[in-house]
Amino acid sequence: MSRAKDLAKKNALRARRKRRVRGNIFGTAEKPRVSIFKSNKYISAQAINDVEGVTLAAVSSQAMGLKVNKENAVKVATEFAEKLKTAGVETVVYDRNGYLYHGVVAAFADALRDNGIKL
Repeated sequence: MSRAKDLAKKNALRARRKRRVRGNIFGTAEKPRVSIFKSNKYISAQAINDVEGVTLAAVSSQAMGLKVNKENAVKVATEFAEKLKTAGVETVVYDRNGYLYHGVVAAFADALRDNGIKL
């Protein structure tokens, strides 16, 4: 199989996981949905109130001048936890956005827990 077909299959499977999981995850003002996006270079996250359709807090490794790896994911999550606390949020619903719970995605979630945010 060619590299393009492998990549297309990988993206299709991620989109399928994303649709399946998104049907069960819903964020409110008290317990917003934390959505993660990761690319090959950066990671970003935002806390979303799905009832009103507004973003409560957002952070990006690109804005912080960091590349994506586990150590930098912890730094980004620490910054994000501070923003959530200033917004008055202590509990969130974690939306891994179809990504496997491994590596950077898992490190981000663990760092949120370590900084006092309940997932």
